[in-house]
Amino acid sequence: MTRNNPHTGSGARRERADRNARQMIDAADHVDRALAQWSREMPEIEIKGADVLNRARRLVLESRGAIEETFKRHGLDTGEFDVLATLRRAGAPYTLRPTELYTSLMISSGGLTARLDRLEDAGFIRRRPSEDDARSLLVELSPAGKKKIEAAFRADMELENKMVSGLSEFERAELVRLLRKLTQAMKG
Repeated sequence: MTRNNPHTGSGARRERADRNARQMIDAADHVDRALAQWSREMPEIEIKGADVLNRARRLVLESRGAIEETFKRHGLDTGEFDVLATLRRAGAPYTLRPTELYTSLMISSGGLTARLDRLEDAGFIRRRPSEDDARSLLVELSPAGKKKIEAAFRADMELENKMVSGLSEFERAELVRLLRKLTQAMKG
């Protein structure tokens, strides 16, 4: 009988719309609230970029502390982890020239030198002359460094996998695809 009532259909639609609106408000995050404020205060300005980039920034801010704590539990800071990880993923014999390292890490040669000094003092790397060019040094991951980075990497991946576990495999793959696309587009 209620099917014939013309008001029942629109009332149900309105109730669904209200419920959806409440769910959106409940699901709103800090970025949504900030952007809503900007839209209210300066509606003439397009804010689509902030919708994406502010979320990316918040992801980094939200995840960084826990990731750095994981490195710290393994006796490393982020820079040291990055050097050891770069050497390890280069494959056997886990050796690179300093230029290859600082180019890969996007840091200055001076910044790399300080990291290498600490890692060498800890016994995680060795610097040795190149067999091809005696004027050139090579940076080599030591067995202790290999053991250290493998343990730290396992712990880091366990944490990061847990951080993205709220996404389905399809959602994660789609997000990776879109972020890759955005990264390429921003490079020009």
